[in-house]
Amino acid sequence: MKIPILVSLFLMLMVTTKGISQDAQIPLWPKDKIPNRISTDEQEVRKIEDILIVSNVQEPSIEVYLPSKSNATGQAMLIFPGGGYGILAYDWEGSDIAKFLNGKGIAGIVVKYRLPSDTSQKEKQYVPLIDAQRALRLVRGMAKEFDIQQHKIGIIGFSAGGHLAASLGTHYDAPLYKPQDTFDALSAKPDFMALGYPVITFGEPSTHRGSQVNLLGEEPNADLVTYFSIEKQVTKDTPATFLFHATDDEAVPVENSLLFFKALKAKGVSTTMHIYPEGGHGFSLATKNEHLRGWTERMFEWINSLK
Repeated sequence: MKIPILVSLFLMLMVTTKGISQDAQIPLWPKDKIPNRISTDEQEVRKIEDILIVSNVQEPSIEVYLPSKSNATGQAMLIFPGGGYGILAYDWEGSDIAKFLNGKGIAGIVVKYRLPSDTSQKEKQYVPLIDAQRALRLVRGMAKEFDIQQHKIGIIGFSAGGHLAASLGTHYDAPLYKPQDTFDALSAKPDFMALGYPVITFGEPSTHRGSQVNLLGEEPNADLVTYFSIEKQVTKDTPATFLFHATDDEAVPVENSLLFFKALKAKGVSTTMHIYPEGGHGFSLATKNEHLRGWTERMFEWINSLK
């Protein structure tokens, strides 16, 4: 494949004698060709509290973390941090996850996707999904540069990032933007997906109201509610899925994962679910909870079991 000029220039800056440099950041789109974007004075905001919080994303990108070649399995996972479609918990549910995946030989690729904005976007409800589709296509097209295999690219998302990941897993072939280059001829279908305490439904009492409002508005169109209630979008072609959630999650009720598990099972999609009695919401790697942190090993076991 011929790599577009913009991406080629970035690769020239990032390539070292050992390949792509660590923490490489690559823009998702050719400059001035970002779909659904309205030019404004809005600027990205990065704030460090206990974690790195990113908001007002204007130029979406991927940040690439690669394991050593000696440890590399050829697998990769795109990572979608959560934050209710209002912010991105960028290190907590992004770069920290990528580094952890590296320890298992898996390339971790953090997706800094745009968050819905009435000011800087048109048809804002589709913007995160547009960026997610593009990110998967871009990574698949650059598999050789990342030393990964095109058919071993999975995704993982947390909370609202889990909703975005599940949206990609069900709407991967939706024609939401005009193709920009040769990357957009590639499939955006993940090979597998993992969802951590995900927002799934927008049409049930168990929805996360904040995510729904940020993505669809205060009084969403009924068709959009159905489109983004992901338990209603599952088909037999939805990727194999790993779910993990805590029963005492008061922000995104565990019923979200249960609904998705039931929908996957009904369509004959391979799925595994781990429900923990405690953990609340937003526990990331759960490093301080000996029982809960086991979700990571269960996920790696599950990935290795996939055919």
